Amino acid sequence: MIQRIQSIYYILAMICLSLLLSGMEIFRFVGSKTYYVFSAFGLESGNVNDPQGNLQPLSKMPFFLTLISFILFIFIALMGYKNLTRQFKLARTIFFIYLLLIVSLVIFAIMGGGMLSTDETKRELGLGFLFFVLGFPFCFLAQLGIKRDKKLLDSLNRLR
Repeated sequence: MIQRIQSIYYILAMICLSLLLSGMEIFRFVGSKTYYVFSAFGLESGNVNDPQGNLQPLSKMPFFLTLISFILFIFIALMGYKNLTRQFKLARTIFFIYLLLIVSLVIFAIMGGGMLSTDETKRELGLGFLFFVLGFPFCFLAQLGIKRDKKLLDSLNRLR
């Protein structure tokens, strides 16, 4: 299982997504008096003039649960190496769900500043956004590896 390249790609994607569970900020909106931080634990607000940087939870978004369930879904696809057709279907589903998550996160990053505050806010991308987007090519490469293995096994079955 580990000797297959798509297993390594899926493990790298799971590591990138699990780094977000440490509380890394994905992006922040900075206004004149307050700033808002979006991480896996939800949306938190803080005062710009506060020297200690205390954050108050603003809303608990289910992004933490979404990340955990998505990591488990990738793990299920990783462990389904004995049935390549099912693994390929799971890989394709993972790819499209990941794409949907990235698009929704980008839309929230673009539109979120106007929804949160009435004053002018500036958007700053955090390191968590990089790790979230970095896992996407790994899922795509894993899907290509599964497709390549499926094609190889189909050609071997034709020879028998």
